[in-house]
Amino acid sequence: MSTNTVIAIDGYSSCGKSTLAKALARKLHFIYIDSGAMYRAVTLYFLREKINLHDHAAVEQALKNIHLNFNSRDYQSHITLNDEEVSEEIRQMPVSDNVSAVAAIREVRHEMVRQQQRMGRSKNIVMDGRDIGTTVFPDAQLKIFMTADPNVRAERRYKELVIKDPNITLEDVFENIAHRDYQDTTREESPLVRAKDAIILDNTNLSPDEQLQFALDKLSALLEP
Repeated sequence: MSTNTVIAIDGYSSCGKSTLAKALARKLHFIYIDSGAMYRAVTLYFLREKINLHDHAAVEQALKNIHLNFNSRDYQSHITLNDEEVSEEIRQMPVSDNVSAVAAIREVRHEMVRQQQRMGRSKNIVMDGRDIGTTVFPDAQLKIFMTADPNVRAERRYKELVIKDPNITLEDVFENIAHRDYQDTTREESPLVRAKDAIILDNTNLSPDEQLQFALDKLSALLEP
């Protein structure tokens, strides 16, 4: 394998992008970079500091005060916000309800793309997100675009969240996913679209193992001499 292979996984929220990306990283001994966690961490900071998303000066100043790092333990990606472990907090509904709006801000995306590209310059990486194959790494060796039935996505996400928040409802989660889909696909800055050379993976009826094998087969085919 080349010294710098990039696998880009894009797609809708709650499609299992991170599950596949982590499995690929583990199998291939690549570095896993969770771009979505980066946007969630920025969202958490904005919520805590009550940053007005329409105040560009405030947004730009806030971004200067945000320092993100990843720590990898057992192929699990742990993110720190200004040296504070926030991996759990960024998955809560307040962040989920606001992350798409924050991710649509031009200044935020430019700063995150800059950091993501820095991470991928000299390492074999698997990165998942919304615009990895179109904006961050348009020359990635393998691009996968993931999708699944919205009801299945909502059920999967609900099962994860209800453990931490027994008061959450399936309807809440479905509405959140629908809202994020709309924001992600209609935003002006780097909207969620499938790269022309991305391979579609509809995992509505696929197990995690089947998804992993699908990706490994596609990568092998691409890297064959």
